[in-house]
Amino acid sequence: MISKKSIKLFENKKIRVVWDEDKEEWYFSIVDVIKTLTRSVDSNAYWRKLKQRLKEEGNQTVTNCHTLKMRSLDGKMRLTDTGTTEQILRLIQSIPSKKVEPFKIWLAKVGNERINEMYDPELAIERAMNTYLQKGYSESWIEKRVRGIIIRDELTDEWKERSVNTNKEYSILTLEISK
Repeated sequence: MISKKSIKLFENKKIRVVWDEDKEEWYFSIVDVIKTLTRSVDSNAYWRKLKQRLKEEGNQTVTNCHTLKMRSLDGKMRLTDTGTTEQILRLIQSIPSKKVEPFKIWLAKVGNERINEMYDPELAIERAMNTYLQKGYSESWIEKRVRGIIIRDELTDEWKERSVNTNKEYSILTLEISK
């Protein structure tokens, strides 16, 4: 089931999105992302050419994109090529444009940080704590939050060992703990 049709803003440019509740994923309009990042006059033509080139290269990202109905500029619901966050990030890497280069540099930086965090998980904790501090949370709140996450992870690991494996079962157990 798909719902929560919305518009996201990136650098004051509109990007149409749809939330799929079943898959718990956002789907972004590919032509909107292309238009925003490349400033292309005809983002549809840009996408057609990029899609053709990616298919010739054997890139599976294009094959895995979904077509969903989204409201177009004329107000009508039209089929639009969309991608998940992961697919969009992969497509952005394939866009040959100087205007996209800063975004690609940012993606590489974030990727490097996450790889470093895999080797040293303490870096991830530091990043999370700094993010909470930047958002204005107190150090005591952050400490409680981190402790709560650790306890929740230990608990869900225990549930997995005892064969709890569906979202519904997790929801029921989490609700009981909340009570």
